[in-house]
Amino acid sequence: MSGAATILLVDDHAIVREGYRALLQQQPRLKVVAEAGDGAEAYRLFKQVKPDLVIMDLTMPGLGGVEAVKRIRQWDPAARILVFTMHQNAAFAVQAIRAGAKGYVTKSSPPEALIRGAFDVLQGRIALSADIDHELALSRVTETPTATDVLTPREFEILRLLLAEKSTEAIAAILGLSPKTVANTRYLIKAKLGVASDIELVLVALRQGILGAEGERHEIAPL
Repeated sequence: MSGAATILLVDDHAIVREGYRALLQQQPRLKVVAEAGDGAEAYRLFKQVKPDLVIMDLTMPGLGGVEAVKRIRQWDPAARILVFTMHQNAAFAVQAIRAGAKGYVTKSSPPEALIRGAFDVLQGRIALSADIDHELALSRVTETPTATDVLTPREFEILRLLLAEKSTEAIAAILGLSPKTVANTRYLIKAKLGVASDIELVLVALRQGILGAEGERHEIAPL
């Protein structure tokens, strides 16, 4: 690759983007050319700017990172996307990679892990930070089916939005689906996870690390 690799940086916090932009641009071969604050803006800018690499957070208002990864890869199957997120749970890593991400680095990793991950993905290699590599190894030896095992990336994104207390109508608007499709998917998610109620769904999410401890106060919006 001649010249500096162009990067689209996606995170909903402007101050966070500023810090990571400064870190990335300390490398002469990396250049941040565009920034987005949510998944929908990331998708729009990707088509406009056509960067060499997307560095994407997962949890953002509206369209989340997993769905944005999926849409970008559908538009450009060769897109190179590195997820850079606070989530240290294997479920998020598996869903992001299934959606088309080529790397997953956690924000608790040393700064050099992000730089190394960026160059690995640019060179066509899979990049995993040490902590998530360990989590993925542990997840392979468990016998309990998880959301990672049974949900598609689209179902996982709808689950994430449900846990964020979004209504059926709001999720439909965010993902460009009909409310009926979202409602049907909601029931399918419960069936796949073997739960009968929204309360059980929240408890499963807590046990599997999909929802943090603050999720104990959450209530899924009614249909």
